[in-house]
Amino acid sequence: MYQREIVLYTGGRSFQSWRAKRFLKSLGCRFEVVDTAEETELLSGLSSLIRGKVMMPYFFVDDRPLGDLGAVRQLSRLGGLEHLLRDRL
Repeated sequence: MYQREIVLYTGGRSFQSWRAKRFLKSLGCRFEVVDTAEETELLSGLSSLIRGKVMMPYFFVDDRPLGDLGAVRQLSRLGGLEHLLRDRL
């Protein structure tokens, strides 16, 4: 089955990061984790990209910002996340 590329940016080992990974695993998604705890330049670049403060963990799909855990869960509740991840546009 086709799945878009998911990258989860985390701010180190935190409960929220654990919850985000668990959430993606529960959906059966494959994903990459990038820890920004020691990468201030990367975090600054992410902030510039989304034009605001990055709330960790933060999800990207196919190099496009998707949102933090709350936004992604809301998208999933509305039925849009699975469609976004699995369908070809």
